Amino acid sequence: MNPFFRGALLLSGAALAGESLEFLINVVLANELGEHNFGLYMAILPTLVFVVVLSSLEMQVSVSKMVAERPVNQHISLLKAALRLAIIVALTCLTAAFIVLPNLSVLDPYHPMVKWLLILLVPVVTFSSVARGYFVGAQHTKKIAVINLLKRGAQLLFLYGIFQLFQFQSQTAIFVALGTVVLSEILVLFYMGTAFILQIHRLRREPKEEIQAKEMYRSILSVSLPTTGLRVFHAITFAIKPFLITTALSKAGLLESMALIQYGKLAGVAFTIGFFPAFIAHSLLTVMVPLVSSGYAKGDFPSLAKLLRQAMGITLAYSLPVVMTFYFLAEPMTDLFFEHSPASGYLTLLVPYFLFHYFAIPMQAYLIGIGLVREAFMHSVWSTGVSFLLMFTLGSLPSLQMHGIIIGMNVGAVLLTLMHYVTITEKLGLTLILTQSRKQRWS
Repeated sequence: MNPFFRGALLLSGAALAGESLEFLINVVLANELGEHNFGLYMAILPTLVFVVVLSSLEMQVSVSKMVAERPVNQHISLLKAALRLAIIVALTCLTAAFIVLPNLSVLDPYHPMVKWLLILLVPVVTFSSVARGYFVGAQHTKKIAVINLLKRGAQLLFLYGIFQLFQFQSQTAIFVALGTVVLSEILVLFYMGTAFILQIHRLRREPKEEIQAKEMYRSILSVSLPTTGLRVFHAITFAIKPFLITTALSKAGLLESMALIQYGKLAGVAFTIGFFPAFIAHSLLTVMVPLVSSGYAKGDFPSLAKLLRQAMGITLAYSLPVVMTFYFLAEPMTDLFFEHSPASGYLTLLVPYFLFHYFAIPMQAYLIGIGLVREAFMHSVWSTGVSFLLMFTLGSLPSLQMHGIIIGMNVGAVLLTLMHYVTITEKLGLTLILTQSRKQRWS
């Protein structure tokens, strides 16, 4: 089987299993923590994600790209440089964590030890990102699939086992729940670290070519910094979006409590359903980054064009049935959460938003692979700016309200996808229907 299809199929299967385990984890948490504590647990997750993004410096992306681009005899030099950089990143983030976390008011409602969990997470994530990046770049898709399942499976077992054996007060229960996240990350690091060390021993027995550390640092950071910036930007806009939507709805004449309820139906129901199939898109992204990086480094434009057509074909094949299901079966699907909910109308109207996002995610792999991470970042900035402007302007109109919000979101998703698509086709010398441009000559 084609390596692209094999890797995508394997990771999609693992991702589906992982999403199912995530659902079970949330069921266990909801039952054990109760509504209030579960809300507190969910409220701290953005902080945890922010720590993960900064601690990893997105080195899993940059390392995977460089491993795919460079010959095997340069991998030892690359990994040495990546590990040295990981030490610097870990020490820097630990220093910042020791200064910032004790003074972070968002942690006030939680157990005093929660900040130490976040501090412990920093080096775990930093070194995991290097190992993960190597295995993705070397196309060890089986290991990546095992890692994804191990992380969720271990967290579920830890949660269920601990809460069956012990009873905790509210603060301690949240601390234990967060502790299972960190424990699962440590277990993943142990598995990846063992496999990584064994792989380094194998590479040491092969002929090696030493590359200057400065060149390696420059190459890693040229991808890591803009990719981290992109992730941080997404995290910030994700945090702003609820306030933007509720403010716009309040200006349209809704009471603040009603605006919050409508946002809850949008984010908690429509988004939960709409983004569930995106695990396929994220699996394509993981598989495609090393393949695109390797093909672009070799100047193999015909293969890159073929891979792009395959990725778009796979996305079209699964996304059209999915969004048609959303459109025609929105009410019974949303009734699983709340009966006779306006979320069914939201899900129907958001069909363009989800459809174009399914295409945009694998396109990010192309932009990373062909060295256009900064362009991907600027596309996100422009599309988010236009989207937020329309969301606020149209959502503030009493005649549109949430419909105006959704129009703005749809426009942003379409704009982002089109900018990605046009940039990729121009870079590869393709027409908009993915055939070779007459102006472009491929060697």
